Amino acid sequence: MRLLLLVITCSVGVVAQQLFQVQVSGDGQPMILIPGLSSSGEVWNSTVDHYRDRYECHVLTVAGFAGVPRIEGPMLDPVRDAIAAYIQEKNLHNAIVVGHSLGGYWALALAVKYPKLVGPAVIVDAYPFLAGLADPAATPETAKANAAKIREYIGQQSKEMYERYIRSGVGTRQMVTRESDLDTLIEWGIASDRTAVADAMSELFAADLRDDLAAIKRPVLVLGAWIGYKQYTDHDRTEANLRRQYAKLQGVEIHVTDTASHFIMWDDPDWMFNRMDEFLTTAEQSKSQ
Repeated sequence: MRLLLLVITCSVGVVAQQLFQVQVSGDGQPMILIPGLSSSGEVWNSTVDHYRDRYECHVLTVAGFAGVPRIEGPMLDPVRDAIAAYIQEKNLHNAIVVGHSLGGYWALALAVKYPKLVGPAVIVDAYPFLAGLADPAATPETAKANAAKIREYIGQQSKEMYERYIRSGVGTRQMVTRESDLDTLIEWGIASDRTAVADAMSELFAADLRDDLAAIKRPVLVLGAWIGYKQYTDHDRTEANLRRQYAKLQGVEIHVTDTASHFIMWDDPDWMFNRMDEFLTTAEQSKSQ
């Protein structure tokens, strides 16, 4: 396994910033794996084990998360563009992009802005308009107002208050099934930079890619989950919400698990790998025809 430290230059050409770390293993067609908020690239360990014989896996850990020093300023667009720069620099032709949660947003945003640069995408429990998940009546305007409140709330917390919240598991307990996985999320959360988390959460909550999805020309697989929040939703409502949000994405393939919480790769990897294997095989066959 090779560890790469990506350093790029900001658009103003003045400050060089490390936007993510990359671990590379395996051989074959490139596969880029992007974790979610506060997560280490280690979240993809079982996925890499499954695919390293067929794909060259490039596993990211984003700046500010799980012990990687944060970057100044906005996160969503700079990280998206840095991934594109990495693909071009490494000449990763037809790279499969796999993203979980916030990483799923980055995978979508990458495919929207750089439709000719990436190959098929796998989106693991992520939405193009996160604000619409909790409130189907949300608009981009109300989302931006609520995003500002998120940033303010986290920013007002002391380091001790923030770490106490992370250790409580209030925000993560419903995302996983096993206590050991919850312990891992807490460990990563404590190691993440509070300002980076606030930046990413507020930007993500204000973002809306729903109309932009029409620009994506490559196959996309979306895997959704609901049982962690079964007091609020069920399979049918979750699938209906996903189909509404991805309505502009032609040919999107959507599946919803009834066995896994938000971290599908941990709770039911076999279900996830079966869907991914079928999707990637079909995408490869379609390309060769």
